[in-house]
Amino acid sequence: MGAIFQSLGRTVAAGVVLLALMVLALGSGKFDHAWFTFATRWLHVMCGVMWIGLLWYFNFVQIPSMPKIPDEHKPAISKVIAPAALFWFRWAALATVVTGLLLALMIGYLVPALTLQKPFLAIGIGMWLALLMAFNVWFIIWPNQKKALGIVTVTPEEKAAAGRLAMLTSRANTMLSVPMLFCMVAQQNAGL
Repeated sequence: MGAIFQSLGRTVAAGVVLLALMVLALGSGKFDHAWFTFATRWLHVMCGVMWIGLLWYFNFVQIPSMPKIPDEHKPAISKVIAPAALFWFRWAALATVVTGLLLALMIGYLVPALTLQKPFLAIGIGMWLALLMAFNVWFIIWPNQKKALGIVTVTPEEKAAAGRLAMLTSRANTMLSVPMLFCMVAQQNAGL
């Protein structure tokens, strides 16, 4: 067991194998449209957990903790942890959007939701909030984080301004995540 848990890759692979065994044991053997819709929803949720989990990690843990970290230790965050977290953050955002749009297409409500038609108003609002948030990740947060973390060379003034803009946009995404998550759950469970 120790060999599995000492490697993230082996741990994830073991999780996938465990899932496959559970699907085979519990499944009816029918891999039809309903099953693939469910599987897409599951992928959407998994990607969303990673995306929003990292968003909240940045805003609830990393950003508030940075002023408390001694200067000699900050490079561990800015040169190692933050770039890795931002890699998973931006790709999880893209995967969440792609699986969400695919799910809406598979179920047949993509266009009505995106055009905010009833009875898909709640999910449509949630989708637009998620699209805005993903845009912020790829076109505001990430380009500015590259400057703030020194991945792209800029002046100290530009670095400070980029860090502030990335932080404020990340905070905006944190704010938007609250109604976005409500809309995503409300459509299916509250009938809004």
